Formats: sequence, structure tokens, C-alpha cells
Amino acid sequence: MTEMFIQLNMMIALQVVTLGFIGGVLSGFIGSGGAFFMTPGMMNLGVPGVVAVGSNITHKFGKAMMGSKKHGEMGNVDRKMGFFMLLTATVGIRVAVWISTVLFAGGGDSHGASGSGAQEAPANLYISVVFVSVLTLVALSMLRDIISSAQSDAAGPSRQISEYLNRLKLPPMIYFPTADVKVSLWVVLTVGLATGYLAGTIGVGGFIGVPAMIYVFGMPTAVAAGTELYLAVFMGAFGALNYAYEGMVDLRLTLLLYLGSLIGVYVGAYGTKVVKEVVIRLVTSLIILLCVVSRAIAIPIYLRQLGWVNLDPAWDAYFNGASKALLFVSGISGAAVILTAVVRAYIQRRGVHATLAFTRKPAAVQPVA
Repeated sequence: MTEMFIQLNMMIALQVVTLGFIGGVLSGFIGSGGAFFMTPGMMNLGVPGVVAVGSNITHKFGKAMMGSKKHGEMGNVDRKMGFFMLLTATVGIRVAVWISTVLFAGGGDSHGASGSGAQEAPANLYISVVFVSVLTLVALSMLRDIISSAQSDAAGPSRQISEYLNRLKLPPMIYFPTADVKVSLWVVLTVGLATGYLAGTIGVGGFIGVPAMIYVFGMPTAVAAGTELYLAVFMGAFGALNYAYEGMVDLRLTLLLYLGSLIGVYVGAYGTKVVKEVVIRLVTSLIILLCVVSRAIAIPIYLRQLGWVNLDPAWDAYFNGASKALLFVSGISGAAVILTAVVRAYIQRRGVHATLAFTRKPAAVQPVA
């Protein structure tokens, strides 16, 4: 079904590489896959939403392997937790792939659909609505947490939800040694299902999985991040196989994303060492909100293509242009903040090394008279 893939030229290829680089910088900086930026970015370039998600989740699989290996070496992966979550995450992914592909396949038969892109409109609208709904909640929750942390002296994340669920003791309760927590199996399976569904629908699973492990399970932040990356390896592989089977993966896009992201992720990871955590969380939440607004601006295009609103098709270019511009402004601004901090820290470190080298230089030996 290659006719549904975007026709690549040098300009579009460079934009996809740029998406990968910015997504990689953000990924290394905030510990997420960066799909919240790359998936809508590819859709703005004309890639059908289903193909954008399928190509991105295939790209996510390779990056997760690298991150999972590193966290595993540091002892931050609870494989037992990952196994139980994977049981239902695969179900969630399969359901998400089925819904998206059915909507895409039936798009051409939509009543009242008109204009180019009519076949893609139902799936694109569905993906966009889920994207906007979920990430709005995530971004606002992060901002609320930042404000609460600034007004409170409490250290670390809240444990109210995990303590409440532990008091309920829904059997069977399972102990996870690496995370050092005891959680109801039903809670673990529910979170796994939600994580898999969102990963399969919009390519973003970690934004649900990591907070749930921290606030619902009561896991340490580092172990939650490591376990999510471990889980993402298998979710990415399973999602990639499912989308590839449906013909919804464009390997050209996946490779172009890799070309940019494998460089960007190291820059972002270094940024975490030189930027305060509160700044990381603030930058993350603001970028996500801008990405949400960017995707929301594109929704009228799909509504028009479905015949649900009466708009002049000429407006599509303006909506898509505004959506694309806002997305790149948000990503470039966030990456610029990170890169500026990295460059400043590098220059300061070089200055310190030069000063130390000068002060340690042995004094010249004076000749004896």
C-alpha cells in the first residue's frame, strides 16, 4: 500500500531529520520518546496519521533498546514489573492498531467526505483528538505539580494514590523486588493496558507509564524510567510488527528519524546534567502544551474533509501552515534552551580545565649561580 506514503524530496527529508533531531534532544532531556513532537510533525508534512504512528513506534523500538541497556546496567529496571505490564500492553497496542487501521480503511467511504485527504481524515481526526486530550491532561498535571512543589517543602513525588491503593489491598498483591513495592496485579494490568493503547494510538506511552509507576505504584523515579524503557523495547517491537503487517510503516521515515534522533538524544541527555530539574519539568510541560495547540489547530482540516463543517478547502493550507509553524517554534525553542545550557556548561568546563592546567604548571627551575 505504498501509494499512501508521502512522496519524499530533499526538503521533506531534511524536515524529517530535523524532527528526529529535535525529538531526540527532547527525548534525552526529559526521558520520553519524543513522539509527542515527531508524530504530529510528520502529520503536518502530509504523512497519514496511522503511518506517522507506525513509523515512529518502529523508530522508538531502537532508541528504547539503547536506553534500556544503560538503565539495566545501573540497576534501574524491574523486569518483573515489565513482564506483568507487557501482558496487557500488547492487548492495548493491538486494539489501538485495529481501531486506527479500520478508520483509515473506511475513510474513503465516509459520508460527506470531500477533497484530498478524505480517506485519511477519520484516522487523522481520531489520533489528533486522543493526542490533544491525553497530552493536555499530562501538561496541566505537570504544571500543577511544579506549582505545588514550589509552594511546598515536601521532597519527592506524592505517595497519596499508592498509599490509598495499598490500603485497599486488592488481591493478588505482588511484590516487585527492584522497585521495592507491593502492588495489586489488577492495578498493574490496567496501567499496562492504558500504556499500550496510547503507545499504539499516538506513539506516546511513557507519559502515562512513568507517572503511573511513580504516583500509582510508588516506584522510585529512576526505576520507573528504566522499567518504562525496558517495556518500550517490547511494546515498540510488537507495535512495529502490527503496523508493518497492516502496511502502515514507512521505513524511509523511520531511518530519517534515526539519523536525527541518535545525535540529538546525546545532546539532550547531557543537558540533564547542567539544567535544574524544575527547569526540565517546566520546559517539558510548556513544549507539550504548544504541541497540543499545534495539533488542535489542524483538527478543522479533518472536520472539513469529513464534511462535518463547512469551510473553504483553501483554508486547509493556512491551518496546516499555522500548525506546522507552531510545532517547529515550540520544538526549536525547547531545543535552543537545552543547547544553550549545554554550550554554556561546556565553555565553563573548558575554562575551569584551562585555569587548573595553568595553576598546576610547574615553575621554571632557576639555574644555580
